[in-house]
Amino acid sequence: MTGIVYFIAQKNTYAQISKPSGSLHIAVRDGKTGKLTAVRVRLTQGGKPIKTLPKEVAAVSYGLWDHADGYRYQPDSSFYVPGQFTLPLPPGTYQLTLMKGNEYVNQQHTLVIKPNQALQKTYTLTRWINMGARGWYSADDHIHIRRSPGENQSLMNWLQAEDLNVGVLLKMGDFWETYYPQYAFGEQGNYQSGNYLLTAGQEDPRTPELGHALGFGATGAVRYKQDYYYYDKVFDELHKRGGLTGYAHQAESFHGYRGLTLDGLRRKVDMLELLQYCVSDQPLRTEQYYHMLDLGFPLTATAGSDFPWCGHDHDHGPPEQSARIGNARFYTYLNKPFSYTAWKEAVAAGHTFVTSGPVLTFSVNDALPGDRVALMKGSGLRIRAEALGHPGQTPLDTLEIIAHGRVLGRVTKQDSGQSTGRLALTIELPSVAHGLWIAARCYGKSRQAAHTTPVYVSVDGDGFHNPESVERYLTLSEKYLRELEQELETHHDNPEFRAWYYKKGLKTRVDETRQVISELRNKLIRR
Repeated sequence: MTGIVYFIAQKNTYAQISKPSGSLHIAVRDGKTGKLTAVRVRLTQGGKPIKTLPKEVAAVSYGLWDHADGYRYQPDSSFYVPGQFTLPLPPGTYQLTLMKGNEYVNQQHTLVIKPNQALQKTYTLTRWINMGARGWYSADDHIHIRRSPGENQSLMNWLQAEDLNVGVLLKMGDFWETYYPQYAFGEQGNYQSGNYLLTAGQEDPRTPELGHALGFGATGAVRYKQDYYYYDKVFDELHKRGGLTGYAHQAESFHGYRGLTLDGLRRKVDMLELLQYCVSDQPLRTEQYYHMLDLGFPLTATAGSDFPWCGHDHDHGPPEQSARIGNARFYTYLNKPFSYTAWKEAVAAGHTFVTSGPVLTFSVNDALPGDRVALMKGSGLRIRAEALGHPGQTPLDTLEIIAHGRVLGRVTKQDSGQSTGRLALTIELPSVAHGLWIAARCYGKSRQAAHTTPVYVSVDGDGFHNPESVERYLTLSEKYLRELEQELETHHDNPEFRAWYYKKGLKTRVDETRQVISELRNKLIRR
């Protein structure tokens, strides 16, 4: 193959000298179907990414604040291709990494391209687990990319390359404007290919005093510019439009715990984004989750990447988890064929677990996460949990069954019969005296973790709250409300802080929440 051409003048003639070049053709096939499969690729030489990319790249403009910060490369210098690509390359030694989400085994290869060589390689990617075959489908509920119908197919390649069944693309807002527009919501905004689905949602309202609201599954976006700090109005309308509501970022950043207290205690909130790399380099944060659960308020656990924010220009997240869709995801169990409606219903039912790698199965008397189990006093429970991982890619360390935030049982990879690939635990409670929320969580290598939505157990109809922590969490809830009231009394010159402007309406909502706290204190605290 002829590469770069040089012309040398000599005695009024030109001699043409060719510098040898080469090319690389890569095809990636699925180990089960044998068909070409979308994949995430990193191609480097001497530790540095190649400077040119193949024309087959699935390219979509993305960036912070809807700016075009990236196009064909991902933030970690990887790129997506539908299944194969061809690229001219100078002779040399290259490192190729092939990745396809959490369930496939990554591959690394060293490639040597010789002068004038057209190197062709075909690789087969295999799963270490197939969750779809078990009825569990993965989702990332927090992706920020503007979308018109023209971007659908490229974004579908992104989903398929991360083996992510559902990607929720969020229109984002603040007090002044919105970003990452979506061309439609509900069924009209869906784009599906087999068991892969793009759908639209919203992260709006977003304020530094109350946190970031989350919503998806509604037939339309909801925004009240003149009542921007009244999140409950948005949540109520999203519910009317068939949507689900929640708080992002574990309700820990942007004072989201205040908003979760204000709206969660008044039963406006369906879910909490429990796992994400935005708050710290430890993706699983549970304090606000256990707060609500111990007070007897069910919340579905979800997770999302917050692409392209987390790990990109914000010093959030470890380098190995640099911003990419699906690095934090949640799985939802469907007892029927995959569809948008079936998925949304299962999320609403709480049949979920969140993960940055490990897989969890969990049941209480055969009930799934999100289910409710009603017992008579003195009845027993059989609790089973299993964590699965890949010893080389997702090695497991610890599996725990927790109730009311306390560990009922724990196994580690060092225990007899346990391993880095599988941890299993069964607990028998012969007699249950009061209600419980019970969940499973596990930890793996470095920052890999997983957590289920609880199973909610009531005894003689008495709910699942934690009588030992109710007083502490109610007092903490009041502290959060006082924090908010202090904000309402402070006239900020910074235009980002506008809570004071909505003092009257927010004070009414604070009073309503205090009434709920008073009722809970009278009802739940044993005297």
